[in-house]
Amino acid sequence: MILKRLAQGALVLFVLETITFFLIRMLPGHPFMGEKNLPEHVLAQLQANYGLDQSALVQYGHYWWNILAHGDLGPSLVKEGVGVSDMIAQAFPVSLQLGVWAMALSVLLGIPAGVLAALYKNRLPDWGLMMLAMLGICIPAFVVAPLLGVLLGMNIPWLSVAGWDDPMCLVLPVLTLGLINAAYLARLSRGGMLEVLSMDFVRTARAKGAGPFRLIWTHALRGGLLPAVSYLGPAFAALITGSFVVETCFQVPGMGQHFVNATTDRDYFLIQGLVLFYGLLIVLANLAVDLIQLAMNPRLRASS
Repeated sequence: MILKRLAQGALVLFVLETITFFLIRMLPGHPFMGEKNLPEHVLAQLQANYGLDQSALVQYGHYWWNILAHGDLGPSLVKEGVGVSDMIAQAFPVSLQLGVWAMALSVLLGIPAGVLAALYKNRLPDWGLMMLAMLGICIPAFVVAPLLGVLLGMNIPWLSVAGWDDPMCLVLPVLTLGLINAAYLARLSRGGMLEVLSMDFVRTARAKGAGPFRLIWTHALRGGLLPAVSYLGPAFAALITGSFVVETCFQVPGMGQHFVNATTDRDYFLIQGLVLFYGLLIVLANLAVDLIQLAMNPRLRASS
């Protein structure tokens, strides 16, 4: 099963990178556009230096050769002398730290809220928690981030609303990302728990006198959390690489800034490198989720 998933992931990465490679070259303009138009001979020289004067198929072949033979994602077309690999290596630890803390907060808040809502189905705790979850899902990050900055950052002296030079700089961006993802986890956990709690084996355990704690912890929790676990993989990868709105609001020097800048500047190699790196994270995260689901669900182990 693991080999099959890895083969599927490699195929997905190949198709994703191929589509990205040709689509970005269909965009109007070129990477060397600026406030002043470059002379034709200067533009031609720049394109020749980076191999952009060759046909798209030749560029495509050279790109994959450099990756497979040398592990080189190419240079940035905008930042002279800086490689794409170096830019990702510099920004990834920041986004990783932010993503890990945000995901930990999401799990600690979202899963207990979903389980509690399922236990009190159609009662006050359920209504209150699900209303908060719906608010978290409906309100986008670019609204939550400024609100937290004003309500907390401006009123609590030790909180920082911008930068990355102090541990307190983590608090507001982690809260923003964590609360939003906790809302999704709460909804998924509630739905999964309600489905499992209505099954025959749970009713049988309850009829045999199993207490609430044992009923939840031993019988229902493992199966009820499968939908939430399935969500964790892509959500974690998205937190690491796709939180550009939050990173921009709080001026966090993570990978999100490169996504925005690379698209604006038409930095071909940086876009391709980021997409490939993001796709690799998604594949690895989904593989980790599959292994966790195998550990949690005996029927999946038997079928695999």
